[in-house]
Amino acid sequence: MKCIENGRMLLDGQFVEGKAILFEDTIQKIIDQKDVAKEVIDEHIDAAGKYIVPGFIDVHIHGYKGYDTMDGDLEGLRTISRLIPENGVTSFLPTTMTMDAPIIRQALHTIQTIMDDKSYGAEVLGTHLEGPFISETFKGAQSATYIQKPTGAVIEGYESIIKIITIAPELEGALPFIEAYKNKYGIQFSMGHSEATYDEAMKGVEAGVCSCTHMFNAMTGLHHRQPGVVGAAMNSDVYCELIADTIHVNPALFSLIARIKGMHKILLITDAMMGAGLEDGEYNLGGQKVYLKGGKCMLSNGTIAGSSLKLNKAVYHFTQYTEYDLAKVIDLVTINQAKYIGVEDRKGTLDTGKDADIVILDDQLDIYYTMGKGKKLYEKSN
Repeated sequence: MKCIENGRMLLDGQFVEGKAILFEDTIQKIIDQKDVAKEVIDEHIDAAGKYIVPGFIDVHIHGYKGYDTMDGDLEGLRTISRLIPENGVTSFLPTTMTMDAPIIRQALHTIQTIMDDKSYGAEVLGTHLEGPFISETFKGAQSATYIQKPTGAVIEGYESIIKIITIAPELEGALPFIEAYKNKYGIQFSMGHSEATYDEAMKGVEAGVCSCTHMFNAMTGLHHRQPGVVGAAMNSDVYCELIADTIHVNPALFSLIARIKGMHKILLITDAMMGAGLEDGEYNLGGQKVYLKGGKCMLSNGTIAGSSLKLNKAVYHFTQYTEYDLAKVIDLVTINQAKYIGVEDRKGTLDTGKDADIVILDDQLDIYYTMGKGKKLYEKSN
């Protein structure tokens, strides 16, 4: 049995002191700190007054520190999973891009292999398929060459590992595709990279769309006579991904979207590409050159291409630019994601019986310790 004590622990939506969390691969019990001496403990971890929170879940991340999901390389994906716990991430969805079908399928095969393997760091919970069923007009940093109408051929045999598909609901065949694959496989659909009108987007929601991919970016915006995808996302019960790097979305909108949607419907994501965590330079995303400079990732034509954001910094930015405190904002990287992809029975909160995915962080939200299923995934060096 292991024990984390002497910190401010997030329990039932508030931080409390004087508690200790006992765990193996799952959380065994939470007790008063004064009672720790009564337990048989193999390892004591001193939080030294810092915050103790659930492990973060990133449902939209392409790569990190020189590695990319679309490489289709098993060791590369393992490396991503070993490195992102330094940002508090204990589970994630490696996210694909719009590329040639064989390349997408190789990436899916690699993701399936690592899910079966389990000998890595942050847990791979499945995948997020971002494209190729998207709008050419709002393709963003994705390649127009490989955009196609919705078809099951691209994902055949890998349906069980796909948690989310980003789709443009206005595409021919999109609505029956959404209905069929949501009902048969339980796949969640997110509207994004879309030129849908408000009505087309709402038809997507009626068909089963339950989220909006990187809200405001690569979609029809909000206009008082043409509400677009943004208007549909605001006027429905869908989740909204938000890249809170202050580059993709002006931070003045953080509070606005929180008040409109409610904090329980916001998903902070990174949309990180392989340059995240590295110095400025030239990288690759979806087969295209991306230039990272001053935290901003761009194609040669100036189009924003993914991000260099770390998930703990997304939390920090949201706390800095809104009236919401950390106890509330942590939900935007934990239990909201868990509910969104259906793993709330074992992820998202520090409740007895759930996976021992635990993060210790300081007032600046720098990560000091990350635990995944009771195993140390990261510890900050002195």
